[in-house]
Amino acid sequence: MKNLNIHIEISPELYSKNPDSSELGHKIISNSIVLINDIGYEAFTFKKLGQLIESPESSIYRYFENKHALLVYLTSWYWTLIEYRLVFATTNVVSPEERLKKSIAILTQPILADNAFSYVDEVLLSKIIFTESLKVYHTKSVDVENKKGCFKAYKKVVQRVSNLILEINPKFKYPHMLVTTLIEGTHQQKYFAEHLPALTDVTKEKAFISDFYTTLIFKAIK
Repeated sequence: MKNLNIHIEISPELYSKNPDSSELGHKIISNSIVLINDIGYEAFTFKKLGQLIESPESSIYRYFENKHALLVYLTSWYWTLIEYRLVFATTNVVSPEERLKKSIAILTQPILADNAFSYVDEVLLSKIIFTESLKVYHTKSVDVENKKGCFKAYKKVVQRVSNLILEINPKFKYPHMLVTTLIEGTHQQKYFAEHLPALTDVTKEKAFISDFYTTLIFKAIK
């Protein structure tokens, strides 16, 4: 991904003012990632973010109507980036099995900083996704937000990998279930490894997540 000119396009439905359009918008995104990672989503407020970036709280509301909308934006940004990575890694790879293996690796292995985006710390953002992303769609307003397209980026990633599974085995009945199990399970295992190690076989030193899900998925679809 290094030295690629990539622009992450996010649906206008997910913000009041495009944060990619101004320096303040960039500061809001970059510092919200830092702050949420530091104190958690529950403790995060626009007031605290305003204090961090030395800008009135009201200026943040011009970009996002509330902190949930900001988290939806960050989650969509992340999954759009993941789709770019999937496309980049699998282009010109002929074998669908190899494309699926590369896709599983992208979905399970840690994101490394590559400085492709000047104002987004991809590593910290990925940590937020692991710990906070369930709060994006485990809400009372999930159906309304779904109609608005709030989860479109995540759905596109799931569909892309599901298509690979069906390319290998067109008769497999559960491609979407398998891919979402892979993604959500990966997040859980990484969280457990950090905080509840008795619930996983993963350790900070040895990451078995990619091997585990590669084996699981290929056994399931054969």
